[in-house]
Amino acid sequence: MCYTVGVDIGSSSSKAVILKNGKEVIATDVLQVGIGSKGPKVILESVLNKSKMERKDIDQIVVTGYGRFTFDEADKQISEISCHAKGIHFLVPEAKTVIDIGGQDAKAISLNSKGKINQFFMNDKCAAGTGRFITVMSKVLEIPLDEMKDYDKKADAPVTVSSTCTVFAESEVISQLAKGATTENIVAGVHNSVAHKVSGLAKRTPLEDNVVMCGGVAKNTGVVRALRETLNRNVIVAPNPQLTGALGAAIYAYEEILKKRRDD
Repeated sequence: MCYTVGVDIGSSSSKAVILKNGKEVIATDVLQVGIGSKGPKVILESVLNKSKMERKDIDQIVVTGYGRFTFDEADKQISEISCHAKGIHFLVPEAKTVIDIGGQDAKAISLNSKGKINQFFMNDKCAAGTGRFITVMSKVLEIPLDEMKDYDKKADAPVTVSSTCTVFAESEVISQLAKGATTENIVAGVHNSVAHKVSGLAKRTPLEDNVVMCGGVAKNTGVVRALRETLNRNVIVAPNPQLTGALGAAIYAYEEILKKRRDD
């Protein structure tokens, strides 16, 4: 019997997964606080409590994400790109293109048929095209973040939000409000803006039909709809999309255990 933990420390959330024998998910949790908070420690305690286990029962912990070098409980750190690829291949083996939109960055990852990374691209212009961008816009529009996903359905003339900088884009949105644009049309413009920026990354890869989206922004169905239209491809949302990095980290931890056992 082997139990491993994957912890994903992001800029705005902490996630953890416990795996049994590298395949069976025993416990998961997501906490909406990330690096610089007690979130990573709390999330580990939470999944241990859920599984009625203690730290001594865990064979290996791998940590990933933006804050991975700050977590002393881990046995090893692995990049979030590798962990998202590993987690997605476990959940959706046919996936060839992975789009991960997190709190502070967005990534497009190209996989081969065995789930190995061919190449990847990340955003390089502030928070544009990320979860942070949507959070800023939700505050400007005074819409709860978890309600943003439904507004674009009623849009009849989406506005254009073209700035590649979040600060300037915020000014664009305020200007559209002053002109009388409806909230629905502005939200549609925000979703389209994210989709265009991220699709630009995805189109730099050998974009294929099996596109899978993960990360917290994948829960925003409005962005998913905009991505499908922009890419002109079906975009599948990964099961529990916030957890794919932590899941991949837990699988890496299991593979580390197998390697040590072979070497002993």
